[in-house]
Amino acid sequence: MGYVSANGSGTKRVRLSPAERREQLISLGVTMLRDRTLEDVSIGDIARQAGISRGLLFHYFASKQDFQRAIVRRANEELLARTLPDRSLGLLEMLRDSVERYVDYVSENRISYQGLLRGPASGSPELLGLADATRDAIVDRILTETPLAGDDPELPRLRLVFRGWIAFVEETTLIWLREEAIGREALIDTLVGALPALAMHPGLTQWLSDAVATGDAGAAAADDAGAETALPT
Repeated sequence: MGYVSANGSGTKRVRLSPAERREQLISLGVTMLRDRTLEDVSIGDIARQAGISRGLLFHYFASKQDFQRAIVRRANEELLARTLPDRSLGLLEMLRDSVERYVDYVSENRISYQGLLRGPASGSPELLGLADATRDAIVDRILTETPLAGDDPELPRLRLVFRGWIAFVEETTLIWLREEAIGREALIDTLVGALPALAMHPGLTQWLSDAVATGDAGAAAADDAGAETALPT
């Protein structure tokens, strides 16, 4: 059974169960991944921070690649949790809110994000599989939140469209992280606006149009109220 230094000084050690140790190692790996590429996550550094020998890490993971997969799987789970739809919002507001949190997440983790999508790690079939599973989970979320019947004949096409939109979001965000030629809000406007344009589903388009009209009407009413308040009496 492993041990971990409670304060990093080696003066006090706490016994961890195998499951707790594995969780600790993954958490350390994800933390390290925030400011470096997956290839630069050092097994030696992880072991030192955990207060164990380098060799003992492989008691919990079959190989370095197995450990890397566990780190990426957890990072993907964090991304999904960070972008969880807020169902108290309308559909368009929900989409924008999730996209905003996505942009913020990848901005905070830009080195690892760029490395996973464009670095050597992007050529790993196993890591590609994890990325595709995350994309599929996002597509499922979008389909769940849209007002479409489960037997709508357009669903297969929309699933394909939504996967294409995710590719657009990833590539556009990668370029933005590198160049930042436009501001954050302009980026988010672009990403959000592309999805309804791509979907081109009559029922969904009408629903979104109604949502936009309702939002515009609400904004106009608020502006009118503000103007009336500002008028001198």
